[in-house]
Amino acid sequence: MPVAIAIRKIDGKPGAVWYPLERINVAAAAPKPAQVVVKMHAAALNHRDLFLRQHLYPGTTFGVPLLADGCGVVTDTGDAPEAKEWLGKRVVVNPGSGWKDDPEGPESPKGYAILGGTKMNPLGTLTDTLTIDASELEEAPRHLSSVEAAALPLTGLTAWRAVMTKSGNAKPGRNILVTGIGGGVALMALLFASAAGANVFVSSGSEEKIKRAKELGAAGGINYREEGWEKKLQEILPAGRKHVDAIIDGAGGDVVEKGAKLLRPGGTIVVYGMTTGPKMPFLMSAVLKNIDLRGSTMGSRKEFADMVQFVATKMVHPVVSRVITDGLNNLEAIDGLFEDMKSATQFGKLVVEITKDQEPSKL
Repeated sequence: MPVAIAIRKIDGKPGAVWYPLERINVAAAAPKPAQVVVKMHAAALNHRDLFLRQHLYPGTTFGVPLLADGCGVVTDTGDAPEAKEWLGKRVVVNPGSGWKDDPEGPESPKGYAILGGTKMNPLGTLTDTLTIDASELEEAPRHLSSVEAAALPLTGLTAWRAVMTKSGNAKPGRNILVTGIGGGVALMALLFASAAGANVFVSSGSEEKIKRAKELGAAGGINYREEGWEKKLQEILPAGRKHVDAIIDGAGGDVVEKGAKLLRPGGTIVVYGMTTGPKMPFLMSAVLKNIDLRGSTMGSRKEFADMVQFVATKMVHPVVSRVITDGLNNLEAIDGLFEDMKSATQFGKLVVEITKDQEPSKL
């Protein structure tokens, strides 16, 4: 019987509780005509998984496999031709359902249902086999190992929509600031914008993370802990373009205040998260400069396909911080990945290798 990792219910209030991990057995259902069975090779964590263990995420539930990111090989299919064509292929899984191609948001009246750990979607990727609709698959880019490919879906999709769909500034010669470099979405935003030809600048409270971002293609970086960091950023912008065209932000806080000083008139702030708090002031200084503030979360099935194709064409490599190779057998090791995320020590994605690739790892 297939095995998966889920959270186990214990008493505790949201935010104070820390649900333990447990191994569960999941039913081995035969695939329906348009479904496939994926033997999972790797699955990756996101911040939402940390919130699930604290009961701070909508729909948190028990007995549902965790994680939304995954890569594996199709080992069985239903009878439909659109399912059979996937047999034997290495694939990445679309991390959610209910959003086909509307650029404004999910078409489903129930909203967007992300995989892993909630009652909104019964599936998750931290399992040895996953039965899913064939329409939710994309072929894994061949230049990536399965560990790297598993690091791609959710953060890649979120960064893609923020940078390519929402910012409108992923173009040669434009200046884009990506805040909080080191997290999965911020790193993918750096990689996408840089591959598209933009000059990408980053911010962090860690000089080491700024240094590593430059090695990945950032044109420069500033430490937001320093007083007047926005002035220092202006000093390192290209001589002929001393303004920022777009800011890709996952923190919220004072990004509008700082952005109003940095952005050109009509510039854009795209916010995909608010880690500093659920509220963010929008100031008159931003109004007077006609600055656009745009919220952005995840992305559509079409955007997922476009993102994976871009990764394959541009040979983009997601950044992996740490991998555990004990599969689903070592809950303590998986807990260690959660601790990395809790302490914000990671630079890139945290991945569980479930089954080793047949070929040597490309990492």
